[in-house]
Amino acid sequence: MIKAVLFDLDGTLLNRDESVKMFVDKQYERLYQWLSHVPKDKYIARFIGLDNQGYVWKDAVYQQLVDDFNITGITWEDLLQDYISQFKNSCVPFPNLINMLEKLRNSNLVLGMVTNGKGQFQMDNIRSLGIEDYFETILISEWEGMKKPDPQIFNKALDKLNVSSTEAMFIGDHPEKDVKAAQNAGMKGVWKRDGKGSDIEADLKVDDLKEIPLIIRELNNNSLSDLASRVLK
Repeated sequence: MIKAVLFDLDGTLLNRDESVKMFVDKQYERLYQWLSHVPKDKYIARFIGLDNQGYVWKDAVYQQLVDDFNITGITWEDLLQDYISQFKNSCVPFPNLINMLEKLRNSNLVLGMVTNGKGQFQMDNIRSLGIEDYFETILISEWEGMKKPDPQIFNKALDKLNVSSTEAMFIGDHPEKDVKAAQNAGMKGVWKRDGKGSDIEADLKVDDLKEIPLIIRELNNNSLSDLASRVLK
């Protein structure tokens, strides 16, 4: 019986790819005085490439951008601070986010979030999406002193939600840090497909957040193998 549903943030609830594109476009316009010698499309493309889907922190990204494009009059530290303070204004949710969370909460499920990243930065993004109050617990790696795929951070979230691992499901987009790590902690690991053509092993797979309430309802009324035979086709 599933009693708790836990989520990753970036790539799962927050459409990070679209958020980054929007942010970099806005940053270029906001700081045009110092960036005008760089074509906007090149600035955006280089940022996205260096960012590596968020796995490179932005101090390294901006240092490289300043060097690549010979940016003067503004430092990489200034660019980084702009990112830290302004990214929250470009957060794009995946479709059906609020509706999905409402349905889960109305089904008396407890919700949690476990995300890697900088504490205040991630919390600002969560609040920008308007979803903080749906979650009984939110664990961010910087503040916890541990990060996914360490099972301890999952276990801490389960303790806070007062559920066992067999009563919980974790939904994320990363094959190792989300799905496999959650399974290693004893939870069901659900993969939110990233649309990039890859495929991984998971207990269940979803393309859209709206599928999650139905999957949990069916899972609580059927065996996982029966559900998987229908959902994983």
